Amino acid sequence: MSKLKAKSSDFRIEDTFDDDADIYTKYKLVCAELEELKSQKEPIIQKKLNASYNIEEQKPQNIEEYKKWVKEKFGIDISSRTETHYHSVRGIISDDFKKSSLWTELSQNIKEYDEEYNLKTSGYKLFSPNFVPVLNNKPYDSFILKSFRKNVVNNNNWPEEPDMGWVLPDNWFEKTGDIVRTLFVVKYLDGIEFLVSKIEEICKKHGSECRISLEAKDEGYYAAHMDVKQTFEIPKYDWDTKKIEIFIEIQITTQLQEVIRKLLHTYYEDKRVSSVRQPDTWKWDYKSDEFAANYVGHILHYMEGMIMDIRDRKN
Repeated sequence: MSKLKAKSSDFRIEDTFDDDADIYTKYKLVCAELEELKSQKEPIIQKKLNASYNIEEQKPQNIEEYKKWVKEKFGIDISSRTETHYHSVRGIISDDFKKSSLWTELSQNIKEYDEEYNLKTSGYKLFSPNFVPVLNNKPYDSFILKSFRKNVVNNNNWPEEPDMGWVLPDNWFEKTGDIVRTLFVVKYLDGIEFLVSKIEEICKKHGSECRISLEAKDEGYYAAHMDVKQTFEIPKYDWDTKKIEIFIEIQITTQLQEVIRKLLHTYYEDKRVSSVRQPDTWKWDYKSDEFAANYVGHILHYMEGMIMDIRDRKN
């Protein structure tokens, strides 16, 4: 067999086989097979690319489109039966947690915490008079909306599944942490940290995992979130039962932040329904609704910090 020629300008691949025609024939057959394989694969690859493009184009834009998408992709019908099952599970979770020793002790300690904070701060109250914590159940429509946000709106992997996997009826109770939640409203900013430490102590006492996060969002939302893990036995779709671990959400915020939250609640809910992410241009557009609504929260947070500084100086 001849050696490969050094100059590529006159090089022909068949020159390397001039001593062995049989090998060259086999080589040509292999090349022909590769070309045929390539011609078969290219349409398949293009079809997959087109499919991905079409899926992106068909991204659900609202709840009705989302329900249709779930039906087509997973064969799951989000119907009145789904709602009935949700209410049944939510009722069990709420009732069982209300009877738990952890919640009972936490509710009974409100007066004790208020008195301890009063002594610590030389006369300032932690809560408003007659404050009593209440368990709130997540409405069904809000629950479905949250699965929509997890699967579609906030899914950076679309059209593939989100990092936590698809949130569907067989797992969505475990993956939705605020089916049952409560809100503690304190009078002063430092009351948040004070109450967080007290609830953390109770969780440790009762052997419950507790996750703590201090929320500070661009939209001007400031609050502490505590997720307390509990085990519940719930009915499945076939009315058999299974045990699941879910997190009960405890929010702690200040009176001023709670006032703003209530005033702007409808505004924020409208934004959360859309699957179209809004750009951050509102941060510079002082005439926009977003600019006014979002920065009110930041201003109040600053004011609360100044109130704390004045109070501490006085003491």
